[in-house]
Amino acid sequence: MTAALLLVTAGLLATQSSHTSVAAAAKLKVVATTSMIADAAREIGADRVAVTALMGPGIDPHTYRQTRSDIVALVRADVVLWNGLYLEAQLEEFFADLKTRRSVFAVGEAVPSGELIGHSAYSGRYDPHVWMDPRRWQSVVKAVRDRLSEISPDDKALFHDNAQRYLEMIAKVGEYAAKSLASVAADQRVLLTAHDAFNYFGDAFGYEVIGIQGISTESEAGLSRIGEIVDELVSRKISAVFVETSVADRNVRAVIEGAAARGHKVVIGGELFSDAMGRPGTYEGTYVGMIDHNVTTITRALGGNAPERGMAGRLSVSG
Repeated sequence: MTAALLLVTAGLLATQSSHTSVAAAAKLKVVATTSMIADAAREIGADRVAVTALMGPGIDPHTYRQTRSDIVALVRADVVLWNGLYLEAQLEEFFADLKTRRSVFAVGEAVPSGELIGHSAYSGRYDPHVWMDPRRWQSVVKAVRDRLSEISPDDKALFHDNAQRYLEMIAKVGEYAAKSLASVAADQRVLLTAHDAFNYFGDAFGYEVIGIQGISTESEAGLSRIGEIVDELVSRKISAVFVETSVADRNVRAVIEGAAARGHKVVIGGELFSDAMGRPGTYEGTYVGMIDHNVTTITRALGGNAPERGMAGRLSVSG
């Protein structure tokens, strides 16, 4: 963190009184880094919380740096929820400092270590994209529930009831995902995307996942990597690849052009939500809608059976 940001933080913290609980009449001020965590906080907290998400649609959390307005929101929050597992790599130093003075929790790290997938680029770290598996994500939802309950114990029963309903919704979309994705022919269960964000998805539903870039978008795909992907597309006759809303599509298009130069046609199967959800106020702007969209898009593009408008008939027709 720069000296200027440290001064801003110190000044704001000086005006905040330390506390571990919130009066019943006041809404909890919750700041979440990603839209997926923010969705959990809103579903669980309902009218008892005021939730701010730092990263909206199309924002890449791997490279995100805090702004001055972020700092103001963070130091005034009753609780800060971030994913951890090195997802918000540029914010780790800031959160380590903030944690000495505020309630800051890396809720993604609530997933049991035995269920985490190793990080290919960083020794000793794990893949942070745990939300891609609805079952694993339930551990994060429970962590959000417990953190909110610690800060506002008078609302514990409400938070637990809301969390239970939310967990049931997540389980339902997980069941839809398993059924839909299983309808794709076994030899077509290959998911090629812009970056390696779908390993938990692949592990959960039996799909081979190929990311052009690594787990972090800070890594860059070179010509040799593009060539390797083209070779694989051609030799295995893979016909569809996917772009992501939070990652530039130039590498995906380079792969498609490379395959075309060798006489193999590859199409874009659709746009997937990877590190961010859809626009606020839309179905795709919820966690359940995000997973529904991804599952439906992948299933239909790879020849499986899924309704055009998804599990609940709520997906945008263009999605």
